[in-house]
Amino acid sequence: MDTQAAADEVREARTRLARNLAELHRLHLAMLGETRGLKRFTVAGRPLVETELVADLLEQYLSATDAFLENMRGRMEARLGLLRRGEPVINGRAEDAPGHGGFWLVYSRLCAVLRRLEKR
Repeated sequence: MDTQAAADEVREARTRLARNLAELHRLHLAMLGETRGLKRFTVAGRPLVETELVADLLEQYLSATDAFLENMRGRMEARLGLLRRGEPVINGRAEDAPGHGGFWLVYSRLCAVLRRLEKR
């Protein structure tokens, strides 16, 4: 694969991920709008209904989010060794390879995110 095709492939992957995150943000805003409307139950003298609906929403949301994050954490932790072997090397020395510092910066960032997920 030539460098332009590889760059295009990365750009397309980033675009798809950005589109999915934008959709997730739109869904968050829609759920926020729905929950704002739930105060009508409390105003109508039925605060238990609002409480139950919000508790259900939050429980289900946290459950789905936790499952997604655990799945991603497990997948990426299983791949850490393979990813680390992708470190650039020149003449048997990683320190001499162009991109060595950048590789470790990104790899360390991934490890830090995985540690944050593990604490959840």
